[in-house]
Amino acid sequence: MVKHIVTFKLKGDDAVRKEYSMKFKEALMALPAVIPCLESMEVGINENPAETWDLVLTAVVPTMADVEVYAKHPSHVAAASIIAPVKDSRACVDYEF
Repeated sequence: MVKHIVTFKLKGDDAVRKEYSMKFKEALMALPAVIPCLESMEVGINENPAETWDLVLTAVVPTMADVEVYAKHPSHVAAASIIAPVKDSRACVDYEF
């Protein structure tokens, strides 16, 4: 199994970042129902004002190859487009467990 963990830093004021984070979370949480290799999805919106990252997702897929299948799936691409206008930074770690 592979954990795919991604953090996002968004641009804009608190209200804008929160709005985009909520829309993105909703879209991401719908993905396990439409992407067969996606075993699970967890999305967290940062609540600590002392931190600068806005959002984290943890997806679980069976293999490293499935990370690419998930990433290229049209539903994932559509979800990612939600935050494209406000995405400042992205960091990712993929590891087998």
